[in-house]
Amino acid sequence: MFSFGKKLREARETAGFSQKDLATKIGSVHTVIGRYERDEMKPSIDVVKKLAEELGTTVGYLLGEAKESLLLKDPVMLKRFQEINELEDSEKKCVYTFLDAFLAKNKMQAFLK
Repeated sequence: MFSFGKKLREARETAGFSQKDLATKIGSVHTVIGRYERDEMKPSIDVVKKLAEELGTTVGYLLGEAKESLLLKDPVMLKRFQEINELEDSEKKCVYTFLDAFLAKNKMQAFLK
């Protein structure tokens, strides 16, 4: 099981930020980010919201609300899924049809190699 600190570090590294970069974005200092990542200190919920926003992920992801086997580790992809979830059902159906066709094409290309 991942701790808040491990999830924060993973999301920060995926986003391509240094501890200093992330700290600057949320109005903090890199030593505090380091303490969060080592689970030596826990941020307030307001800080967790800022962290999630800057990292392109969700508070739920950082807090470990998702089951490990279902965890989407790419914050950029997670954000896209959230945007798709906000579409009307007919628009979602179009996106799913496109994705299904794209994935089937890739599987077929991999099979033919």
